[in-house]
Amino acid sequence: MGQKAFSKDTLFYGDNLQVLHEYVADESVDLIYLDPPFNSNRNYNVLYKDESGNESEAQITAFKDTWHWSRQTTEPEFLSIRQQGDDIAELLTALVNVMGRNQMTAYLVMMTTRLQELHRVLKPTGSLYLHCDPTASHYLKIVLDGIFGAVNFGNHITWQRSDTHSDAKKQFSAVSDHILFYYKNAKHIFNVQYINYPEKTLRDWYLHLEFSDGTTRRMKNHERETQKIPKNTRRFNMSDMTSPNPRPNLMYNYKGYPHPKKGWRYSRERMEDLDRQGRLLFPSKPTGRIMLKRYLDEQKGVVLGDIWSDISQLRATMKERLGYPTQKPIALLERIVMASSNEGDVILDPFCGCGTAVHAAQKLNRTWLGIDITHLATTIVKKRLFDAFSIKGGNQYDIVGEPTTMQGAEHLALQNRYQFQWWALGLLPAKPHGSKGTSKRGKKGADKGIDGIMTFPEGKKEKRVIVQVKSGKVSSRDIRDLNGTVDREKDAVMGVFITLKKPTKAMLNEAMEIGYYESSVWGKPYPKIQIFTIEEMLAWQQDYVMQERLDQKTIVNMPASDTLKKTEREQKKQGEQPSLLGNS
Repeated sequence: MGQKAFSKDTLFYGDNLQVLHEYVADESVDLIYLDPPFNSNRNYNVLYKDESGNESEAQITAFKDTWHWSRQTTEPEFLSIRQQGDDIAELLTALVNVMGRNQMTAYLVMMTTRLQELHRVLKPTGSLYLHCDPTASHYLKIVLDGIFGAVNFGNHITWQRSDTHSDAKKQFSAVSDHILFYYKNAKHIFNVQYINYPEKTLRDWYLHLEFSDGTTRRMKNHERETQKIPKNTRRFNMSDMTSPNPRPNLMYNYKGYPHPKKGWRYSRERMEDLDRQGRLLFPSKPTGRIMLKRYLDEQKGVVLGDIWSDISQLRATMKERLGYPTQKPIALLERIVMASSNEGDVILDPFCGCGTAVHAAQKLNRTWLGIDITHLATTIVKKRLFDAFSIKGGNQYDIVGEPTTMQGAEHLALQNRYQFQWWALGLLPAKPHGSKGTSKRGKKGADKGIDGIMTFPEGKKEKRVIVQVKSGKVSSRDIRDLNGTVDREKDAVMGVFITLKKPTKAMLNEAMEIGYYESSVWGKPYPKIQIFTIEEMLAWQQDYVMQERLDQKTIVNMPASDTLKKTEREQKKQGEQPSLLGNS
C-alpha cells in the first residue's frame, strides 16, 4: 500500500510503529490521541458479565503492562535513537545513563520511537493528546518537550476520574489521570470548550426570573437554595451596559433615562433593537440605570480549564462500560475531538484498545485511523462499531493487517492460535469469551467449550448463541460437544462452529440430525448447530446479509455479545429490517 494520506476510516492490526512507518504519510493527521500502557507493572484483564449482569471470574488478559530492557528489541531501538544525534537522542541517553537500563527506561525508549513517528505524521495545524498516569508522566513530558519543543506545550490536563479512596493510608488518594496536550505549532486547530456553570455561580449571579407574560422578579431564597424555579420561566442576570471607554456617539438619553458617565456600551440603533427584543430591564426610578438581561439558557457556560472533574470514570453499572481494561468514557474523547479537530479531519489512535477514540470520531463525523497489536482489541472495535453504527469492516471502513486469504489465516493459526481465534470471532462479529485472568497467554483454561458468545432478542428475553473456533483437525465429535454445550448453558439455544479445515460429511450430517431451533417470535426454524468455514467467511460479501446455508436462512445481522456489554446504538439505519440475530 505504501504511505498515504487516508480519506477512509481504517482499522489496522499490527505494531503501531510498523504501521505508522509503512502506511501513514507525513503531515496527514489532524489529531492524535493515545492512551498507551502506563508502565504500571500489572496485568489488565477484560472483565466479563455473568447472567446476573455482575462481573464474573471469566477473563482474558488483554495486555501485560510490564516492560523489560531487551537486547532483541529495546537495545536496537535505543541505538537507532542515539544515532540521530539530535536533542532527543541526547535527552534519552542522559535518562538511561542516570536511571540505568531498567523497566522505566525500556518503556521510555518504546514511547520515544513511537512519539517521533506520531510527530512526523501530524499536520502543521495538528495536536497530540497523550493520556498517562503519574507513574511515568513526568518523564513523558520531558520526552515530548524534546520532540515537539517546549514552546509547543499546550496543557497538562488533570482528569479527576473518581472520588477519593478510603484505603489510602500512607499517601494521598490517587484519583486522577494526566493528559499531556501538545501541538505542532502555534497555528494549531483549537475550538474553545464550555462546561455548565458551577452551582455557586447560578446561585449568586442568575438571580432573576422572567415569566411568560414578560413580568420579572428576583428569585426567592428557597428557589436559590433548591435551584428549583416555576415552570415556563427564564433565569437571567442583570448586565451593566456602561461603555468601557468614553465615546461621544454613545452618550445619549434613552426613554428619559440618562446615559452613564462614560456612555452606553451600544449605539442607539442597537439599543432600540435590544428593546424590541425585550432584553432591557428598566428601573423603577427615573434615576436608575437600564440593565441588559442575559438569559441563562442562551449562555454557552464556563470556558473549560485544565482540570476536568465533570466526567466520571466508567463504573461497573454504567451502560457504556464494555468490560475492557482502561476503557475511557466516550464523553472524554468527544471533548478532545471537538476541541482539536473539525468535521472531516483525520483522527489517529495508535493504541486504540476497545475503540473509544474511534467511536467518538465516527460519531462526530471525523475520519479515523485505529491501530492495535491484538486481534482481541480489533475484534472488540469491529463489534463496537457494528453495534453503535451498523457498519462493518471492508465496506464502510477498511481493515489492514488482518488475514484476507486462506494462506494468511493458516499462517496466523500457526503463529498464535489464540490471536487466530479472536480474529475468527471478529468475522461474525462475535466477542471473545475467556477463562482465568492468570493465564499467561490470555487464554486458555476452563472455558467450558465456549470461545465466543452472541445474543439475540426473543420477545422480552435474550437468547444466547455459543461460538466455538477450531484451527486444527475437526470431527463429528466436535459438533456433538458443541450441541452439549448449548444444552448445558443457560439461555443458549444455538451454536456456531467455525473451522479452518473443511468439515467432514459426518460433521454436516451430525449438524443436520441435531435439528432446528424454532423461533416463536420470528416464525421460522433455524439450524441449531451451524458450521462456517474460514474460507467461506472470507468470501462473504461485506453487507448485512449472509449466504444461505443448509437450505435455510441462517444468521443475519450478527448480534451483540453478553460477554462484553453491548455498545448502545448511536443511530438507526434507514429501512432497517428485523432479524433473528439482530440488534435489540
